[in-house]
Amino acid sequence: MVKRRKSKNRSGSHGYGSSKKNRGAGNRGGRGNAGSGKKAQSKNMRKDGVNKLGEEGFNSRKDPQTGINLRDIDEKLDSFVAEGVAEETEDGYVFHADKAGFDKVLGSGRITRSVEIRAEKFSSSAENKIEESDAEMVVLEEK
Repeated sequence: MVKRRKSKNRSGSHGYGSSKKNRGAGNRGGRGNAGSGKKAQSKNMRKDGVNKLGEEGFNSRKDPQTGINLRDIDEKLDSFVAEGVAEETEDGYVFHADKAGFDKVLGSGRITRSVEIRAEKFSSSAENKIEESDAEMVVLEEK
């Protein structure tokens, strides 16, 4: 039985002229995904999904800061005493932020107990809230 083919396919060249011209993997830049480089179809698989190749974002030159909110100090004060990061005194508590591993005290939440907070830095909102409450703040010298 004779197969019916388009006139383009009758020659066996598939429209490339001589069959020698379109023979090997060199015509498509290599085998598989070789030669795709950083083109649009090239993607890099990561755990969080598909990301394009190339650099993203920037690196900050500042040292990373660790901060703790007033709310967290107030809620976790008893556990800080148990860890040895805070002390219970006759007047209230003394919290050492540097011993707990925090550089800065932030102003989210509020303080309900009388606490003396010792830290290197305080945010302006934390300073205002500490002055309003019966807590005190002591600024330590930076390392």
